[in-house]
Amino acid sequence: MEAIDKIDRQILRILQADGRASFEQIAETVSLSASAVLRRVKRLESTGIISGYVALVNPENIGLGLTAYVTVRLEKRFDSKSQTHSPLELFKVSVGLWPEVIECSALTGEMDFLLKLVISDMKAYSDFMVHTLLVHPSVQDCKTSFVMNQFKSTTAMPV
Repeated sequence: MEAIDKIDRQILRILQADGRASFEQIAETVSLSASAVLRRVKRLESTGIISGYVALVNPENIGLGLTAYVTVRLEKRFDSKSQTHSPLELFKVSVGLWPEVIECSALTGEMDFLLKLVISDMKAYSDFMVHTLLVHPSVQDCKTSFVMNQFKSTTAMPV
């Protein structure tokens, strides 16, 4: 892991709050020249500490008003003679193709994965579950919780 100092942390906090902040704006805040900030940002990017820049989209403003968390348990049986891919491999590939799934995390414990779905409404949820997730050959069981209200949402890491 690349060592980062206090100024790097300040730069990261600024960029996480406003990814469009100019090097001049950042320089003024951290008391460096714009060229020194540019060098630091390029180093943070090249070492993978900064992995990219995105526009954050409000899902409700584009018609995606329902968020659900779905825990998934996979089939454990795998016949290597008749199957070319394990249930885990098949599931991971499939998840990457499902636009409704905006996060997928492997879990410890009773269930194997946690999916975060962002969808338009209950019908879209039902269609996804019935026609996509529940018919997937790797999926053994699912449990869903719906978000009623969100009290905190951030993409910022605590640096």
